[in-house]
Amino acid sequence: MQALTEKLYLIAPPGGLFDESVVRNLFPSTSAGGRKLLVHRASAKGEILRLKPGLYCLAPDYRKSTLHPFVVAAALHSPSHVSMESALAYHGLIPEAVYQVSSVTIGRTRRFKTPLGVFTFSRVPTIDPMAGVRAEKVDASGWAFVASPIRAIADLVYLRKEIRWESDGLRFLTDSLRIDEDEMRRMHRADLDEVHRGFKNLRTKSYLEGLRKELSR
Repeated sequence: MQALTEKLYLIAPPGGLFDESVVRNLFPSTSAGGRKLLVHRASAKGEILRLKPGLYCLAPDYRKSTLHPFVVAAALHSPSHVSMESALAYHGLIPEAVYQVSSVTIGRTRRFKTPLGVFTFSRVPTIDPMAGVRAEKVDASGWAFVASPIRAIADLVYLRKEIRWESDGLRFLTDSLRIDEDEMRRMHRADLDEVHRGFKNLRTKSYLEGLRKELSR
């Protein structure tokens, strides 16, 4: 086991996730070049995985706790929240076969291809970025900001410019996303009002208004 891996294994960062500041604290008397060499050696041995410059995690055999992909997403790009199909699958509204973690940010759009999978961050400008977003305990040691079902739908509608309530209505949810209509009608309607207030895009607000009327029947 490499020197860096040994020390990380002892302190056991949650999920094995760590950044350059952790390496610096573990080896305070080592030069920046020396710390880079420690990271390189552990990476070359497959003991740590590089997620992006300055962000790493221990390989699975060296972790003492699980690493949830939503926690990785939060570390890769902030501020952001897990949304769209990833959030809908998390809430059990669509099938689990989501092959990447999709998040929303008020910053610039980003995409990270990592050893743990693909993570995308799509820009959705809003008045209130946290409308319909909740802190969720996604596993025993990790928390992440996750969109409510209504917010996940709103983010999807905003990003899919062709979607309109007048032409697509519930079919976008029941046919395209395959959300069960009975499950959809159990969504928290209070979230709908909060998310509606948080968006400024008129097409998205119009879709939410149509959805509100439909859910009120």
